[in-house]
Amino acid sequence: MLFFQLTWESFRFAISALKSNLTRTILSLLGVTVGIFAIIAVFTLVDSLEGKIKSSFAFLGTNVIRVDRFPFANGPQNYPWWKYFRRPPATLAEYKFIAPRLKNAEAVTISASSNATIQAGSNAFEGMSLTGVEYTYQDVFEVALEEGRYFSESEINASRNLAILGKKIATSLYPNQPALGKEVKIKGMKFTVIGIFEEEGEGFLDLPSKDQACLIPYGAFNKMYYTGRNGLEPTIAAKGLETDIGLVALENEITGLLRAKRGLKPSQEDNFSLNKTEFIQNAIGSIFDVISVAGWVIGGFSILVGGFGIANIMFVSVRERTNIIGIQKSLGAKNYFILFQFLFEAVCLSLIGGIAGILLVYILSFIPLGSLDLILSVNNVILGLGVSSIIGVVAGIVPATLAARMDPVEAIRTA
Repeated sequence: MLFFQLTWESFRFAISALKSNLTRTILSLLGVTVGIFAIIAVFTLVDSLEGKIKSSFAFLGTNVIRVDRFPFANGPQNYPWWKYFRRPPATLAEYKFIAPRLKNAEAVTISASSNATIQAGSNAFEGMSLTGVEYTYQDVFEVALEEGRYFSESEINASRNLAILGKKIATSLYPNQPALGKEVKIKGMKFTVIGIFEEEGEGFLDLPSKDQACLIPYGAFNKMYYTGRNGLEPTIAAKGLETDIGLVALENEITGLLRAKRGLKPSQEDNFSLNKTEFIQNAIGSIFDVISVAGWVIGGFSILVGGFGIANIMFVSVRERTNIIGIQKSLGAKNYFILFQFLFEAVCLSLIGGIAGILLVYILSFIPLGSLDLILSVNNVILGLGVSSIIGVVAGIVPATLAARMDPVEAIRTA
């Protein structure tokens, strides 16, 4: 009860003191406002940009290892680049050898892609990303459908001419009618549309989007394109178990099986690369960590100036109210009451500046930035309020301590 009473009294004193000199208060708030705005604006931009880019790489899957010729990261130092080109691509036979033998994978799949033109009557869509898939593709990669269904296992095995279209392709080919159940033509072959992907919206950084993608059975894809050696390179991908931290067990298992299938001797080096999709996400995260540090540095200088401004106004406030402090202490006010009173005033002052900075960021989030949506997260709001509170405590602790230690008699005598 005493705490709430003390807080209420301190709040009244703080508001009264801040109102008594509004111009001085506003000028003191500017530093904190600009500082919090700079930090939270950078963090909001970084979070939104990082989330957008990572979502754009969703086509690579989560917790997935891919078998490729080239590594995502730089390979061993002094490794001749031409050796990567001499590596054999993955094959359907290798997929059929690996898939039933993997013990540390939730699912394994193989797919191959190419750009193609799709037609329906007089309408055509160029630059479509055509991918031939196995039935397990949906278990490794996300396949979110707005309409229709995924392929059945028997349809995949029979290489049926069926297709799942992206939303943009469907509306381009059939602008005023549903595309589901209709026929489309790819490289002279007719396909029946059995599904439509959920719309992803405008792509970012020109990365692949499901809106411009089309899935067909792997066997049907093979009828149009030759895959394997000297043809289109398919990709074998395996989704790891949640219990396999870092996918170490899965990586070792794939390495052993693939070396055995390719007949590599113990003395021979791997002629394939195992790429983890998390590498790209970690690389993106590292880049934005640097940007976040830059945001702290930029905003830190502004907050430092704001902190000095709050400390200055608190020293002035203590000097102006010295007589009142003496009267309060002579009437029995404890040192902690005086300390809390001025400290609360400093925190209030800093919080008002912080809230103003956060509001500016919130207003900024409504400005259209193309395909990027700025989202002010709850975590960033809490961070802004937390930093403001800390600045208020640091800036107000010295003036509040001086006020609390004043001698009541000397304070009353002060004019």
